[in-house]
Amino acid sequence: MRDLISLADLTPTELDTLVRRAVRFGGPEPVAKTLAGRRVATFFSKTSTRTRTSFWAGAVRLGADVITYGPNELQLSTGETLEDTARVLGEYVDALVIRTNGDVGEMRRLASCDNLAVVNALSSDEHPTQAIADLATLLEHFGSLDGLHVLCVGEGNSSAVALALAAARTPGFRVTLVCPPGYGVDKQILDKVAEISEGRALVEQHESFDEVRRPVDAVYTSRWQTMGVSKPDPNWLWAFRDYRVSTGLLERFSGPETVFLHDLPAVRGQEVDDEVLDGPRSVAWRQAHHKMTAAMAVLEWCVTGGEQE
Repeated sequence: MRDLISLADLTPTELDTLVRRAVRFGGPEPVAKTLAGRRVATFFSKTSTRTRTSFWAGAVRLGADVITYGPNELQLSTGETLEDTARVLGEYVDALVIRTNGDVGEMRRLASCDNLAVVNALSSDEHPTQAIADLATLLEHFGSLDGLHVLCVGEGNSSAVALALAAARTPGFRVTLVCPPGYGVDKQILDKVAEISEGRALVEQHESFDEVRRPVDAVYTSRWQTMGVSKPDPNWLWAFRDYRVSTGLLERFSGPETVFLHDLPAVRGQEVDDEVLDGPRSVAWRQAHHKMTAAMAVLEWCVTGGEQE
């Protein structure tokens, strides 16, 4: 069994394998039942539409049986330790897909069980399977990730962190983050990106759009309140007033082939305008489809060891 808790744990080859497998699952070829006879559990302590459904649908397409747990349906809510829960679940299922507002430290404790694959389906500090879906969308559209430049606008949240870590593991892939003051990706994460790429990662962070090299190949944004979590400052929206992806902002950085990405759900009129999300440059809905193909690639890789590749 293998775990996928952080993209920092993967090699460039492993990430590339997962992204290419996700693209292949999105193609017209029949899907082999590579997880037939396997069992996948999903534990979502927070709301989810796409990630929860995509892992269920992906696991079923690969032939696995799926059991789902809500926030108060495991004995974790009554005091059982993460380690004991993992040890027991490892007797019944092959993989545990988990979403929580906790950090990856909790998931690493669950991963202490050797016969249970643990998949991070969103923690407070990273959303690794989202980044795999993002890269799969871009690879399918452009044919290569080498040389692409993505402008990530808005909050430096778990999706932005995952995209930055993905850039650290993808040669030639550039990510520029533009975030309001106080809402960017933490410097420790950017230092980690530089460390694991040995200084080769093409990742920058700015507060102003004036410092962004144009044109870019993709403009990316996400919901400013991940899972609806409130921010300490009641007037936080004022800080984001210049970071909405409008038609004007998109065109400012667009070339002929530039696309728009959004990991969804979107708060229309807040982080993105309708004309952009529903417009001809938007690949957000194909990106949502690749959440399922990314889930399939990750589950297969974690449970079977990637032997199908």
